[in-house]
Amino acid sequence: MQRIISLLPSATELLFELGAQDMLYGVTHECLYPEDAKKKPRIITSVIDPEKLDSKEIDVMTSKLLKEGKDIFKLNKENLKNADPNLIVTQTTCEVCAAHTNLVQQAIESLEKKPQIHSMDPHNLSEILQSVKDLAAIIGLQNKGQEICKSLEQRLDKIQNTHYEKRPKVLAIEWIEPFFTAGHWVPQMIEYAGGTNMISKVGDHSRRMELDEIINVDPEVIILMPCGFDTKRTIEEYNKFLSKNEKWNGLRAVKDQKVFAVDANSCFSKPSIRTITGVEILAKIIHPEKFAGIILPENSHANIKEF
Repeated sequence: MQRIISLLPSATELLFELGAQDMLYGVTHECLYPEDAKKKPRIITSVIDPEKLDSKEIDVMTSKLLKEGKDIFKLNKENLKNADPNLIVTQTTCEVCAAHTNLVQQAIESLEKKPQIHSMDPHNLSEILQSVKDLAAIIGLQNKGQEICKSLEQRLDKIQNTHYEKRPKVLAIEWIEPFFTAGHWVPQMIEYAGGTNMISKVGDHSRRMELDEIINVDPEVIILMPCGFDTKRTIEEYNKFLSKNEKWNGLRAVKDQKVFAVDANSCFSKPSIRTITGVEILAKIIHPEKFAGIILPENSHANIKEF
């Protein structure tokens, strides 16, 4: 019987989807989906409480900790010891958004029996689907993994194979203060959904950008997806930092009321199977006339003009 610790939310979601939740003996503070994931022992917790800070304050504190070489996360050694894992699932995509590599090493060193380490490091949609198959195979649930992937691929094909007369210029923004591009799998999600992605490229890491860079590409649609935020929180950040910015309000997308907030935490920030729902959200935003029949999760997105 596998005894698994998941140090990233996307793996936790996948383990539940595979029906392997009884093998899961530890997670991180960010593993909040599905609801039962919250009941699992926390192996990793955060030094920063994002609920008490705005975008700018989170960026300043995170940057300061990284610059000083300090941990962003804390390891609960007691919960780790009780979990007694023979498999730890981790990642190398982003040291800010999941357990830091140093903590994984600390975890291994503190255990008498050294577990297998499986790192999930997808940077595009095909690699996300492959990560489903890989983890399923490791825990002996290959058939279930193949079944999940087939269903996800069918949903993607429906969106990708739609004919679009026009592909509007779309800019996705991963952080509001300061501005960050949305990288990794997000540019591909936009292209699948019938948009022309601006500034970032598939597989690129997110990076800082200036408002002038946004002005220069003149996006027709802007999607706000601050990492880890839901739709409501994103709108709050917009109202605080952008709603009264004169240069921002001069953008074509803003004037045309084509600025949208999405539930980034659920469908965009993490390389989870719910990125496929994210593609459906984008398709409905970019081409509402073609995807009116798609049923999306409640509060998955909103047009900023409504708030």
